[in-house]
Amino acid sequence: MSKQPARICILGGGFGGLYTALRLDSLPWEQAEKPEIVLVDRNDRFLFTPLLYELLTGELQAWEIAPNFSEILKNTNIRFCQGSVAGIDVEQQRVQLQDNSEIPYDKLVLALGGESPLDIVPGASAYAFPFRSLTDAYRLEERLRVLEASDQDKIRVAIVGAGYCGVELACKLADRLGDRGRFRLIEQSNQILQSSPEFNRETARKVLESKDIWIDLETTVDAIEPDSISLLYKGQLDTIPAELVIWTVGMRGSNVVKNLPLKQNQRAQIITTPTLQAVDRPEIFVLGDLAECQDAEGQKVPASAQVAFQQSDFAAWNIWAALSDRPLLSFRYQNTGEMLILGTQDATISSMGVQLNGQLAYTLRRLIYLYRMPNLDHQLRVGVNWISHPIVELLKS
Repeated sequence: MSKQPARICILGGGFGGLYTALRLDSLPWEQAEKPEIVLVDRNDRFLFTPLLYELLTGELQAWEIAPNFSEILKNTNIRFCQGSVAGIDVEQQRVQLQDNSEIPYDKLVLALGGESPLDIVPGASAYAFPFRSLTDAYRLEERLRVLEASDQDKIRVAIVGAGYCGVELACKLADRLGDRGRFRLIEQSNQILQSSPEFNRETARKVLESKDIWIDLETTVDAIEPDSISLLYKGQLDTIPAELVIWTVGMRGSNVVKNLPLKQNQRAQIITTPTLQAVDRPEIFVLGDLAECQDAEGQKVPASAQVAFQQSDFAAWNIWAALSDRPLLSFRYQNTGEMLILGTQDATISSMGVQLNGQLAYTLRRLIYLYRMPNLDHQLRVGVNWISHPIVELLKS
């Protein structure tokens, strides 16, 4: 009787999950060993999150940054299953979906990402807009259109968090709203972009200043109302008007992950070994936002798209190694630098000793992200569109 092929179930189709699946499919499996690869995501599209901001300024279209999984996976042996995870039985090695179907697994990859914790401040769940998903971008776009169509002279926007997302959103929206926009960046720490290279931080600070974006440092949010936000600075409470509040801080794992009998930290991140395996559960691999991971050098790695992108290679290799009796590799994080979008036709890059800003950095950022898109077919379609779009617009004028 022939042995059944192993089934690898990958939960989450972001950078960690999708790229792990694609890498697994490309590895040199023996014909008799080739596993069944199942990718599960609640959405029907992959989202290239670093380019999500460009939707708000009309620089990019949804199909460019959010291709369908069916399109990406059509020439692979990966089976896509659209559904939401209801639970995971780690003893029986089964994933339960909300439609009551089950997926048994031999190896499990947890790459579900995180969600914005909006219940920590009164009014945030009801009135603040998160910005993590395509749905979030659509909701924000709808709100912006309503405000732009109103007869208000000024549109006051408060952005909670002056990390990457907050700074990039502020710059993009300042370009979109122009003179009508009034912006405040609210940051709990004593500086913006705390983990950024000095060049990027200083470049961003100058751009924010040039766009008249006010920065509230060492400030926390006390409450959010339909048309205002209350801020606490050095013991003093101040309520200011705001037609739009955007929430960009914090990350929390889903309840499905929180309830798993796996070793976790206080943020509901699963603690992994350097080989990206859950402690005490070597058949479970954890990537991206969900993982508290120390690399081969014992350094704690950040939860970022760049890290998830790199982890996918190691996770795929280690699953292949585990199923073919080869040694596993400890994750080695290579910090390849940082890119920030700072408005229309403007960006900053610090990478491997190179420091660039302005339109050249904007163009280089686009090219790097084009290269990182999930397959050659989508790269070609997007690349041709980026090249031809300026020509078409020129002919129209």
